[in-house]
Amino acid sequence: MLTEKQEAILGYIRSYQEQEQVPPSSRLVQRRFGFKAQTTAVRHLKALAAQGLLEQFADGRWGVRAAAPVQRHFEEIPIYGSIPAGAPAFREQQPESTLPFDRRVLGARGELWAVRVQGDSMIGEHIAEGDVAVFEKRKARPGDIIAALVDGTDTTLKRYLIESDCAVLRAANRKYADILPKSLESQGVLVALFRLQKS
Repeated sequence: MLTEKQEAILGYIRSYQEQEQVPPSSRLVQRRFGFKAQTTAVRHLKALAAQGLLEQFADGRWGVRAAAPVQRHFEEIPIYGSIPAGAPAFREQQPESTLPFDRRVLGARGELWAVRVQGDSMIGEHIAEGDVAVFEKRKARPGDIIAALVDGTDTTLKRYLIESDCAVLRAANRKYADILPKSLESQGVLVALFRLQKS
């Protein structure tokens, strides 16, 4: 039986491998899940391999076995306008379209929704303007990238941290200072990112 973290890692590897045609490196897995050491990522990868869900390829990467393809169970995820990846800004959100998505890829259990990214504050996490970010409505943990409602009015996309017992929202771009909200509500935790081709 998989832990919640193992399910999330397996889903990330499947999604990444499907989009990039190669599995992610253990260092990418480390960065994606905020592990302090690469060995922590490798330990999770070895545990998944021991259950026959991953295999280590010749280049050292850990990927999904060809004999175990991902089964598709698509649902339509609403896209609610945009979210600033920059300074917080107020947005009245109304669904503008939908995105077909298979929640099993990431082991998501909660309600899913999506927004388009505006700005460059999370570029260090490879989150660029125009990307579609998919969120799960669940409790945020330190290290998660979240859709944050700041001080009851403004929304922003940032990494959620706890420092000196205080909530901190941190960008992945040195141009942007940390945000120290008086009040903070996580509206969702980032679980997937899509870069749609322009027609």
